[in-house]
Amino acid sequence: MVEQKFTRIMDAVSENPSSFQPKRPALSWGVKIKRKLKSAAPFLGRFRPLVGQCCHQCTPESLGLKLLCNTPPLGFQNLTCVNETHTGYRGWLVRRVCCLLFVWGCEVHPSPAGDRRHRVHGSERVRQTLVPACSPEMMELVMPEVRGHLSRLLALTQTFISPCLLRLVSWMLLKVFSLMFCSVQVNRNQLAALHRATQLKSPLVYVCVRQSGIDHTLICLTLFCHNLRVPYTIYPAHIRQSWLRSILQRLGVILLPEGIESERDAEMDSLYSPVMTSFTGELLREGASLSVGICASGGQGGQWLARVHQAISDGLVPDVSIVPVGISYDCLPRYFTRPQAGVMSALRFAISLLKGDHRGSVRIHFAQAFSLKEMCESGKCRVDGGRPLQDLLLTAILQDRMDSIFSQKDVSWLLPPAVMPELSPAARQQTIALTLHLMYSSTTTMAVMSTSLVSCLLLHKHRKGVRLSVLCRDICWLLEEVLFRNTDVGYGGSLVGLVLHALSLLRPYLLLAAAPPTGEPIIAPRPDPDSLLILSQHCDLLTHVFIHEAVGACAVSAMLSEVIGCGGGGDPEFNVVLGQEELTEKSLQLTHLLSPGFIPPCQTAHGFALDVVDSMVRCGVLVMEEVQKDTPVCDFMKRQGVLSWAVSDNPDQSSDSDCEEPDARSYKLSQPSQCPELLFFLCSLLSVRLRALCWALESLHYLPSPITERDCVSQLHTHLKNRAQLDKAHYESSSIDLARLVLRTFIDLGVLTEDRQRGDVYLDVSPLFSQCAHKAKLLQFFKQFIYN
Repeated sequence: MVEQKFTRIMDAVSENPSSFQPKRPALSWGVKIKRKLKSAAPFLGRFRPLVGQCCHQCTPESLGLKLLCNTPPLGFQNLTCVNETHTGYRGWLVRRVCCLLFVWGCEVHPSPAGDRRHRVHGSERVRQTLVPACSPEMMELVMPEVRGHLSRLLALTQTFISPCLLRLVSWMLLKVFSLMFCSVQVNRNQLAALHRATQLKSPLVYVCVRQSGIDHTLICLTLFCHNLRVPYTIYPAHIRQSWLRSILQRLGVILLPEGIESERDAEMDSLYSPVMTSFTGELLREGASLSVGICASGGQGGQWLARVHQAISDGLVPDVSIVPVGISYDCLPRYFTRPQAGVMSALRFAISLLKGDHRGSVRIHFAQAFSLKEMCESGKCRVDGGRPLQDLLLTAILQDRMDSIFSQKDVSWLLPPAVMPELSPAARQQTIALTLHLMYSSTTTMAVMSTSLVSCLLLHKHRKGVRLSVLCRDICWLLEEVLFRNTDVGYGGSLVGLVLHALSLLRPYLLLAAAPPTGEPIIAPRPDPDSLLILSQHCDLLTHVFIHEAVGACAVSAMLSEVIGCGGGGDPEFNVVLGQEELTEKSLQLTHLLSPGFIPPCQTAHGFALDVVDSMVRCGVLVMEEVQKDTPVCDFMKRQGVLSWAVSDNPDQSSDSDCEEPDARSYKLSQPSQCPELLFFLCSLLSVRLRALCWALESLHYLPSPITERDCVSQLHTHLKNRAQLDKAHYESSSIDLARLVLRTFIDLGVLTEDRQRGDVYLDVSPLFSQCAHKAKLLQFFKQFIYN
């Protein structure tokens, strides 16, 4: 009965969340909660943090321009809400066609193709590629086929922006997005900063992390509605319909060549890279803007940043301004999560609109523009000198030696040598560093949505269910913690409205029950794979927000597990003194396992680990402890790798040969009401990834060998799903993205070896980890960071 009442409440909120007013007795629980929580509004919610400032280490001069300064707040604008005030006219007829008048009045910067095709074809880079290294007889046989392929590639250079078609499509998109989303919010201050950035006379390149197929559409529509130059969009989709390709090319969308299925296949083509590099340089020389998406898991899209940088090196443009863009969704559109398009996908999307499936909000943040030339010349943003992950961690895992973990991790796989082979090693390393920095900047610019807060609390703190009033209280706490970390949120309004809006969007993934005797709703996540995977997807951004605390909590958990192991088992003992050096080493080991995007390249892994320890003190999990001389100190021996207890009142009892000096700083777990509960919550944020590593390693012997990368990802994904189904728990650790992350980690650790042959990469289990003893040590290394 209570579930039916709550369903009716959710239906009313989803229809009109802003004007929802309780009128029937079925809504009495909402009124009671609202009365109880009137004074629980977070005090930090009144102030929005200033997000999007450029890096003070890599681009201090761009930061000094103060393009995104603390001007009086201009507020937010709902992009889909267009009325007569946005036009220069008034009247009843204007109110009915105001959207059309507004679109027709927006400024469009023309960008004709002109003779761009001839300039690209005659560029030095393309001409050198066309000279074949073969005999004249072979040249006569090969050149006709090469010319035909080159003609298909040069057809992409005819992409241009048609003003009339752009206005028509923008009007249609405003109508579609008004049905698809409750609102599309943009920050007026950030758009004013973009207008100031255009006065620098440098082309703008917008960079976002790929989440959905409409990311670039939202960026272009926002810029069009605010009289900014609409960028050419790099969209690596394979579209077969010629009419659709023609329309998109007239809107400035740069697609994959005809006949090529994927972005990877295109980059393997020897002609594609020179043509696209010359094409990018010509666009920037014309003053056009670009919109580029970067894949967070594999770094795809970084090669376009190399092409932009190459235009500066070739002298085509003096400088380029980079603008990181963060896009946050209440609910990610399900039909636009892959870079594919077609008639059937558009039809399914239209049906979903009629059903009202997508009524969440969207928040778009434009970070401050910074100089690409300054970042490359500053020397702070660099990744050269990195060592493979197996060199960093295997000695610590197999031999308990920590002398190698303080180096930087090599991430050269983000831009492998097969992609753009003409790049010099220095330019390749510079592009990788730039890609990492933009992945970090775009992610930190994103706003945390209400569905992320609710999903995170239900999945990582109240997995067995929680009363609605307790959930509201925890949302207040989590909201203040997010704002304290200089991360904006993508919502506003009362607490009750916020919770009801989030629950209405997450309703298909939740279970509801009544708590006797009051009948207050109890909410829990549905224990099925699809629901838990969706909730976990909403939690990804909060993992980035709390990454310092999550790494620190897992490091503390690993040290406590060693205390239990040394003491012979039993319940965990929280009244233990932890040394700073050992805590930093544990944090550093886990830091090396993080995927790209969590740490900017201008910060070392060791510096990040030191910040982790400080953050644990700031959030109240650890307190600094002054160790008395007669107090036993828990000393983690570096050379032996075991625990030993020693009393420090008589230093003569221990010698330098078998004992290290205690750390200058020691820490102890605090004992407030939220600790160790807070510690467990933070540990749970990274347990999703760590558990996937453990499951995949346990099922490693099921993999056939040799096996291609694509088949290996499929096999690992199947093993993860089977293991979650066997345990009937933790389905969130069985996603396809985690399978890709596991594969990349295993290759970097040397668990799987690569063999490139016949144009493909084959994987096999290394002889080292075919041994059960080494495999067990690696498994224990992963498990130590998971609090059980």
